[in-house]
Amino acid sequence: MGINDVSGDIRRFKQIREEQNLTQSEFAEALGIKNSTADIERGRTKLSGQIVTELLRLYNVNPLWLFGYSNQKLLHAGKGDVSPKVVTVDIADNENLVMVNQKAAAGYPHNVQDVEWYQQLPAFDLPLPQYRNATYRGFQIEGDSMLPNFMPDDWVLGKAIASMDEAYNNKVYVVVLPDAVVVKKLQKLPDPSKVLLISLNQEYLPFEVQVSDIQELWQVNSKLTFHLDSPSESNLLKELQQGMEELKSQMRTLRD
Repeated sequence: MGINDVSGDIRRFKQIREEQNLTQSEFAEALGIKNSTADIERGRTKLSGQIVTELLRLYNVNPLWLFGYSNQKLLHAGKGDVSPKVVTVDIADNENLVMVNQKAAAGYPHNVQDVEWYQQLPAFDLPLPQYRNATYRGFQIEGDSMLPNFMPDDWVLGKAIASMDEAYNNKVYVVVLPDAVVVKKLQKLPDPSKVLLISLNQEYLPFEVQVSDIQELWQVNSKLTFHLDSPSESNLLKELQQGMEELKSQMRTLRD
């Protein structure tokens, strides 16, 4: 059996050993396996739950990465890691773009590591160069906190961000918090453990969140909208409201 005949998890298992510069015997000893890891690396012995647990405990290896469900190789709790916890692929093993509608977004924070949950969501490939060589995900806008740039029911397409170091001030992000998915402009603070999330609609006040509470971060780079005429309607409405306020003011002046 050649190296290409073994499963992906076995290849990744061997990759970890080689990165640690350990022999098969040394790796076996570290993991609490008798003799050697040779049988595992040949594909004769499956990876046990105990081995997966030890890989996580000793080397921070993400079990989802080990079995090919995530690009996030290492798990470092509290280190500002905001990368996707699960990626999905098509039949040809290419990453695809999962679309998270408003209803799914309500359950998203609680299912970020549930591979089966993602498989229920619609996913497709967008054959444009802007969506190559990175992980993208679509989220549907709910509410009016991001008016006028993003209308309710619009979709934003976001590029996965690996860590807070890659996040920039005044860019719009999809922020996955412990109990909500929000689309906000991000501002870093002098205290690196917190960030400020800002709505474009000025009726909503900015609010601070702990970086450690951010599960995933997606930088919005495009949108799908079904409100092509809305900006002009919105401006017309504002003009009418201003006109009404001026008229009321004039009426009050006349009465006085």
